[in-house]
Amino acid sequence: MTTHVHQQNQQQKRKEIYKYTAQWPIYAMNWSVRPDKRFRLALGSFVEEYNNKVQIVQLDEETSEFTPRSTLDHPYPATKIIWIPDAKGIYPDLLATSGDYLRVWRCAENEIKLECLLNNNKNSDFCAPLTSFDWNEVDPNLIGTSSIDTTCTIWGLETRQAIGRVNVNGHVKTQLIAHDKEVYDIAFSRAGGGRDMFASVGADGSVRMFDLRHLEHSTIIYEDSTHVPLLRLAWNKQDPNFLATIAMDACEVVILDVRVPCTPVARLNNHRACVNGLAWAPHSACHICTAGDDHQALIWDIAGMPRAIEDPILAYTAAEGEINQIQWGATQPDWIGICYNKSLEILRV
Repeated sequence: MTTHVHQQNQQQKRKEIYKYTAQWPIYAMNWSVRPDKRFRLALGSFVEEYNNKVQIVQLDEETSEFTPRSTLDHPYPATKIIWIPDAKGIYPDLLATSGDYLRVWRCAENEIKLECLLNNNKNSDFCAPLTSFDWNEVDPNLIGTSSIDTTCTIWGLETRQAIGRVNVNGHVKTQLIAHDKEVYDIAFSRAGGGRDMFASVGADGSVRMFDLRHLEHSTIIYEDSTHVPLLRLAWNKQDPNFLATIAMDACEVVILDVRVPCTPVARLNNHRACVNGLAWAPHSACHICTAGDDHQALIWDIAGMPRAIEDPILAYTAAEGEINQIQWGATQPDWIGICYNKSLEILRV
């Protein structure tokens, strides 16, 4: 009897894939980085109406099941969700979402409350939807948002000690017109201390780099030759010279080196349908994962650049739908999360 139980335990320990099925299609998703919250993720619904949800789920490693911890109402689908990048667990347990506005939520035991709503257009009821945002890993008081109104806004969060609790609020540090058209994504770079440099991509087909200390000019790192909109960008987590971007309806991922502007150092093009997401390895400078409408998640080794990278080193082809989101666990680098339809899967790599 005990051997049988022991075998079961061993099998569970070696499980390579865990799956969670939500009640609605999932789009936004992010791994928590707090050391005391292993396998905790936040998921955002994608329902084409005003009422949407954000749900916190956590894997119970004993039962191998994901359990919902708390669910909150969210206006419109969240375009992005990020947990506070606080690997030491010293800040309040915060979660931010973008949609019509930037919202910061506080997680308590099995409940979640709105901490603050950040709106930089104080004069009107109109708000230009936020397409994406990034939370600065070096200085968690900085959040950058991108919007369809051609701007990027850098927010300063303040955490004030009130009686018995910490209050979180925010103010606009700077707002800049970043592109000629809609801005679709923004990401802080780890270059130069990791606090002041960020890049953005948008409908004008360019990747632009900014420095908070010298906002009067930006650098165009790359421009799509046919000006196809660029939807996503991601910086290499270990080597700030490299970033990756994807164009709308493209089956390839473009890898750029900021030292060689305007010329891709690699093109990853094994996907058979358009690519929707990309995530660099948190612990390695030469690995990136891409996912798309062909139901595939592919892991690439780019160590051979500038030689052409022909094939991925790992392919996951068992997703039962078009993968629209991929995230690599920052504090659990053995795990990648993907979303398709109503499913979240985490895969051991």
